[in-house]
Amino acid sequence: MTDIPTRPFNGRLRIRLGLVITIIGFLLFVLGADPGVFNLDRSPVTGFVQISVFLLGLSIICIGGYITLNTLWNGKQKSIAADIGLRLVATGYVIAFLSGLADIFGLGSHPLPDLPDFGPLQAVGVMIGQGVIAVGFLLLIPPWRKR
Repeated sequence: MTDIPTRPFNGRLRIRLGLVITIIGFLLFVLGADPGVFNLDRSPVTGFVQISVFLLGLSIICIGGYITLNTLWNGKQKSIAADIGLRLVATGYVIAFLSGLADIFGLGSHPLPDLPDFGPLQAVGVMIGQGVIAVGFLLLIPPWRKR
């Protein structure tokens, strides 16, 4: 039986991968939120496709941020605050997702069969979800100790 060689942990590569994923998510988020930045604005309202694209971008941002911040722990056991932070990131995304697609689920001001439109209450809900995600990411940062 031959031993499979293992490569040493490469934290920098993993951090770079997480940051690249986060940047890709940010670009998708901007594309969905304001397609005029990329000269792709075709409608005066924010419709289902735009909402779906910026929610997809937000999910990719959450995944990339988690990969990056998880790497900073370097295999050490995470604190309770970090575990709560991960759950807050997931909860914030669920809040943003349900708020963004409220019209599709029949909870918004333009339920189906009307055309879904991203209204001001939905925008507030998505911003609250993003705030919860930000607090979760802050809790995921490992405490720095002087040695």
